[in-house]
Amino acid sequence: MSHRNAAVACAAAAAAAGALLLAPSQAAAGPATGPAAVGAAGTLATSAAPPGLLSALQRDLGISPAQARQRLVNEAEAGAAAARLRQRLAGAYAGAWVDGADSATLTVATTRAADAGAIAAAGARARVVPHTLAELDRTKAALDRAAVRNSTTDAPVWYVDVRTNAVVIRAAEVSAAQALLRASGAERSHVRIVHATERPRALYDLRGGDAYYMGGGGRCSVGFPVTRGTQQGFATAGHCGRAGTSTSGYNQVAQGSFQASSFPGRDMAWVATGSGWTATPYVKGAGGANVQVTGSVQQPVGASICRSGSTTGWHCGTIQQHNTSVTYPEGTITGVTRTTVCAEPGDSGGSYISGSQAQGVTSGGSGDCRSGGTTFHQPINPLLQAYGLTLKTTTGPEDPGDPGDPPGGTWTVGTVYTAGDQVTYGGAAYRCLQGHQAQPGWEPPNVPALWQRA
Repeated sequence: MSHRNAAVACAAAAAAAGALLLAPSQAAAGPATGPAAVGAAGTLATSAAPPGLLSALQRDLGISPAQARQRLVNEAEAGAAAARLRQRLAGAYAGAWVDGADSATLTVATTRAADAGAIAAAGARARVVPHTLAELDRTKAALDRAAVRNSTTDAPVWYVDVRTNAVVIRAAEVSAAQALLRASGAERSHVRIVHATERPRALYDLRGGDAYYMGGGGRCSVGFPVTRGTQQGFATAGHCGRAGTSTSGYNQVAQGSFQASSFPGRDMAWVATGSGWTATPYVKGAGGANVQVTGSVQQPVGASICRSGSTTGWHCGTIQQHNTSVTYPEGTITGVTRTTVCAEPGDSGGSYISGSQAQGVTSGGSGDCRSGGTTFHQPINPLLQAYGLTLKTTTGPEDPGDPGDPPGGTWTVGTVYTAGDQVTYGGAAYRCLQGHQAQPGWEPPNVPALWQRA
């Protein structure tokens, strides 16, 4: 079932474009340029991308070395430009995405034809569509609520697809998708049903991507090393263990235990490690090389993303949709991000990273790394916020150059900010443009990619 509004002022929407896998027990116009754009790329440290990450992008996306480097720059700039336009368009905003081998084209959707000039002036393409992002989010939320009361294993994945301006339900049985839609009471004109054969399952299975073993059996992967006060540990998937589950490391040495876990509903957890384990600001990249983590700025739809896991190692793809819901046999997970990166059993909990920006921990998917597949990750910022964790980064508070306390403001290092949050710093007010966990050096006046003077 699809809906297409013939009265759309611009060209028609472009064609549209889980599972938890537990490893067995075992021992056109480009983004805006100028100072703000340079600041965005600099803030996200795109020039520091290691060779292994660039090589994986070339291999998995079929692009050249120059395109891989430029893609990271363009994606940083596009994210900042889209965030500023989202603030300007307010209630008419309908999403944004990047296209092209080097992500040179940023498209921003709006429900007002009058916004096209402002979008073009920001270096983006305008797409006029019938439904706002807020409307589609409400429709998806209705489906999420209905899934609590209804089985959705035959219609396991649904998400807001900004490219097609619709909420898409991917279903092995179309009748199951129709039943979920009826039960939700959602606006039918907002929803498109797609027949799909995927049957997501859980990816069950202190550097991101390294293996760890659960006391009750099975293997998963470290997501991102974190701290909570002086306690060190790591973020991972909730389906890998419950609070109290003991863990051992990749070397089978006693490691720690799960402190908190959520699954289903969300797929998030964190493990506190013993004194013999030290959290590092790295993810295991291609060939075992360290990929540095400098922050947690969420990247836009269409952006490149790479995953590290203890079964299949380092693989890359692109972000397909944020705010996705997926039903595994164990239940429905909401708020995950859908990607084209492959994964297999044991990769669960592992790291998703764009450039040097942490994105999330592996939840589940379908397919494999031989024939390709679709995977989902639990975004990292909600996880950090839920458990009061601080992401371990190469610009952490203990590093030289820590600027200390902000001068008389409410902005603080380690706080997770979402788009629209307001803070004060140095006597001025600022509005957050992109969700992230605050890092030293990312004070609001210094990072126009993340903060706008209110």
